[in-house]
Amino acid sequence: MSIIKVESLSKKFKQAIKEPGLSGAVKHLFTQKYHQKVAVDEINLNINKGETVAYVGPNGAGKSTTIKMLTGILVPSTGKITVDGLIPHKERIENAKNIGVVFGQRTQLWWDIPVIESLSLLKDIYEIPEQIYKENLDKFVELLGLGDFLHLPARKISLGQRMRADLAAALLHNPKILFLDEPTIGLDISVKERIRKFIKEMNSEQGTTIMLTTHDLDDIEEICERLVIIDQGRKIFDGDLQAVKDAFVRERTIHFQMKNTIKSLNKNLEELPSVKIENIHESRFSISFDRFQVSAGEISGHVMKYGEVIDFRIDEPKIENVIKKVYDGNLNLGNLEKEGETSDKKEIFIHC
Repeated sequence: MSIIKVESLSKKFKQAIKEPGLSGAVKHLFTQKYHQKVAVDEINLNINKGETVAYVGPNGAGKSTTIKMLTGILVPSTGKITVDGLIPHKERIENAKNIGVVFGQRTQLWWDIPVIESLSLLKDIYEIPEQIYKENLDKFVELLGLGDFLHLPARKISLGQRMRADLAAALLHNPKILFLDEPTIGLDISVKERIRKFIKEMNSEQGTTIMLTTHDLDDIEEICERLVIIDQGRKIFDGDLQAVKDAFVRERTIHFQMKNTIKSLNKNLEELPSVKIENIHESRFSISFDRFQVSAGEISGHVMKYGEVIDFRIDEPKIENVIKKVYDGNLNLGNLEKEGETSDKKEIFIHC
């Protein structure tokens, strides 16, 4: 059952046209000229309860504008939105009780008071029962490591600490839906990993629906099962993340560690198609191959004929390659099942 329904959603802004310099500013006072900027253009989207959806696109594609309409911050120009049966911009208070929002470049913490007091104020704002507040706070302190800075004001904590506190603040009232806009921007690797693990646990344990916008492709791979891509305000792709990778990511790499060095390895693999040997160092090497032309089993079996394999691992395909191809217009969509009419930008839906 859909918890988020979007039908023919559009958002247009009126932008002033000014000539440069002081004279241009003065002239604009008397003769205003504007042009219309289409930020979101006729988007249709259904998200089911408990789904984890990556909503991605180039800068200026309309991602944040969509999120702001779903949260009720912006009013759509045309189209319909319902979030758990509510119209966000008309029922903002009721909608706010059902959603949590984290904007990576903004905070909902009060700047000059300790983090714990910000959380306490949010408890009162959302009318969270004392028992639920205590249980959630204890859980977030443990999972997000909040204990070291709970009693520091927001202005004195680091970016990584602030993002962890913002996640706690967004989930304190047990929302059904969590909107994340660049939640790991500017963070170091260890903090990113902790945040990703926490988000996945909330989705798994609480059934929280996740909608994530990000430019960090590792966020997508770690958190999301579904991929939606928009460009210039239009949805151009909507599909299962793993199915997309399985269908379109051709190259895989196997990393081998041998007991002894194999000097004739290059010649031995010449008979296999689309194979490239890389990073050769004594008994270690990597083999890249087109999985549509040769299997990992064939390569492994071939290598094992010429020496004892101590260890090996296979790099899983990265969604980065797919997204880049979509952005560049180079993705061949012919192999996937299409439903209904497709736009001139080849909007498709994948079912597994």
